[in-house]
Amino acid sequence: MNDVLHTIAPERIREHVGEAEWTARIQLAAVYRLLHRYGMTDLIYNHATLRVPGTEHILINAYGYLYNEVCASNLLKIDLDGRVVLAPEDPNGYGVNVAGYVIHSAVHRARPDVDCVIHTHTRAGMAVSAMADGLLPLTQTAMRFHGRLGYHDYESVAIDTEEQARLLADLGGHDAMILRNHGLLAAGPSAAQAFNTMYWLEMACKAQVDAMAAGARLHLPPEAIRRKTAHLYDPKTRRAFGELEWPAMLRELDRIDPGYRN
Repeated sequence: MNDVLHTIAPERIREHVGEAEWTARIQLAAVYRLLHRYGMTDLIYNHATLRVPGTEHILINAYGYLYNEVCASNLLKIDLDGRVVLAPEDPNGYGVNVAGYVIHSAVHRARPDVDCVIHTHTRAGMAVSAMADGLLPLTQTAMRFHGRLGYHDYESVAIDTEEQARLLADLGGHDAMILRNHGLLAAGPSAAQAFNTMYWLEMACKAQVDAMAAGARLHLPPEAIRRKTAHLYDPKTRRAFGELEWPAMLRELDRIDPGYRN
């Protein structure tokens, strides 16, 4: 699966990809740097992927890099069967993490409406994934996901391609899913929207863990209010998530961590 069709010196990647792909590379590198900035990393593990516009290829991080090392020129381009189509020359020989390919390629193949997929193993996300009741409608942030969240039972480390069909069935048409006893998954039609979904799902999980740890009696809003809130948060009701915030977040990255564009 890690056979590389083409390798190019990292400093020459820009010369060998079109403008649309280079823009996508910058967008995905920004996702990795923001995941690092907001504490949603797991050392060198987990992935965010982004479809190369107009193709069946996706961009993914090379296995072995910390998220704050990912930049536009060191991302790998792979096909949906996991073959590396384009990679920077790397003396360490970093390839593709099989688990990342299994989860991400399945979503990209089945969901043409999805261009970006993010998967995390955060402390709060894993904690809620282990709770039998899953994400509770404790906060406005959590109610955004009411009736709009998939659940997938744990089947061990995700290296079995036979799991893909079950994972997709559990995700359905949702843009977010809790992988039980595992972590979180977010998907969206852009890097901006997928990151926004993951950020607020993570915040909802953090709030739930904090509220439950306090030991106080919890208040759950009535079902009608949960449905109303979810409806008001639906992108079709108001506006696409993340697109308003994204330029501001890139400006912040450009001030404090501009290396993602390299």
